[in-house]
Amino acid sequence: MAVQDPGTTQADSELLDLADQELIRDPFTAYTHIREREQMVRGRVPGVDPMWVATRHADIRTIMSGPAFTIDATTVPGGAVAHRTEQTWQARGMYAEHEKYLRAGIFDSDGPDHRRLRGLVTAAFSPRRVAALRPRIKAVATHLLDRLPDHAEDGVVDLIEHFARPLPITVICELIAVPEADRERWRARSATLTAGVCGDQLGDALAGMVADAHALVELHATRPGNDLISDLLAPHHHDRLSTDELVALIVNLVVAGHITTVNLIANSTEALLTHPDQLALLREDPTLMPHAVDELMRYCGPVVRALPRYAICDTTVGNTPVRTGEAVLPIVSAANRDPAAFTDPDGLDLTRTRYSREPHLGFGHGVHRCLGAHLAQEETAVALTELLARVPDLRLATDQEHPRRGSNPVNWHLTSLPVRLEPRIPAGE
Repeated sequence: MAVQDPGTTQADSELLDLADQELIRDPFTAYTHIREREQMVRGRVPGVDPMWVATRHADIRTIMSGPAFTIDATTVPGGAVAHRTEQTWQARGMYAEHEKYLRAGIFDSDGPDHRRLRGLVTAAFSPRRVAALRPRIKAVATHLLDRLPDHAEDGVVDLIEHFARPLPITVICELIAVPEADRERWRARSATLTAGVCGDQLGDALAGMVADAHALVELHATRPGNDLISDLLAPHHHDRLSTDELVALIVNLVVAGHITTVNLIANSTEALLTHPDQLALLREDPTLMPHAVDELMRYCGPVVRALPRYAICDTTVGNTPVRTGEAVLPIVSAANRDPAAFTDPDGLDLTRTRYSREPHLGFGHGVHRCLGAHLAQEETAVALTELLARVPDLRLATDQEHPRRGSNPVNWHLTSLPVRLEPRIPAGE
């Protein structure tokens, strides 16, 4: 995985291959030698124009919140700039008629449009509203754990398929009132979009989800209820969303609103089971859980890289000059193991944020910090609390040296998590 000196005219063979299996397999340590360089490197993704690759914690904080960068390529002055996110989805198989939903989405907007879109939904994901959801999240988790032994074969069950995946998709579907009969279809399509597949398989999944989102808007417009989408359709909103914006919001909420949590629950469970000292610490002191979830997001969070940012003027990132219109790709997983930001960055320390606040970038930073961060943290805390209480002797039932990981270069995730169950503790005991 050789990397040569960066330059804006490098040949493809000289660019960092962001689809390199070494980077996908272990993005936390594979970027180390790149992070240690004095300047950023340039990287490539098949079908996408080259980008600068940022790996340092301080640099990425600047890129995510500094005035010299925007997430919306269309706002760069001086001419058209290649929209790397759009190029990525096109290369993966997105059909042309669905490109407009990328442009209408909250994730790819900036300035007034972003403030308008985010302002409409921020309250639904506030700490207070999320805390009110905790009893329901716990009830869903308890129900899934009750059924877990029914799915076991010789005492072994896939914790992702039967616990980590159905928990957050149930919660997000209830928030936007997806009919229960349709939820498995939404879950399957969302899983396809985040699995790293390409071609018609991805194009069809996205097309199906867009069609379902349109149908959901029509349903709530004619039969409003006590849910987020019905609220956004209500007349009292002065800053109304267009249909395209609402459909894009629904797709983003379902995909981003559950897949990060699925993978965080799974990655966290594996990390705890392979760090018995930290697991014992958490069992001894359950009040440590919020700090544990925060540290687990830093240590083994599923978000490898954030959306590209574009320079709106000539600037510098660290020691690297960046020209107007050039794209910079933040590698979050590398930043979260940066020794310049964290003491013993490669160690798992569940007490880390109890004594010192070293903010990780797993949920982003600045105005584009993940809208659903509080919900993801709450769901993960409840999931781990209930799982460890109900299955006190939980242990891995797979080769710890070769876990079953997916090939998506954006999401660091397990494809399955076989665990061995011991006799369960009934709920309430």
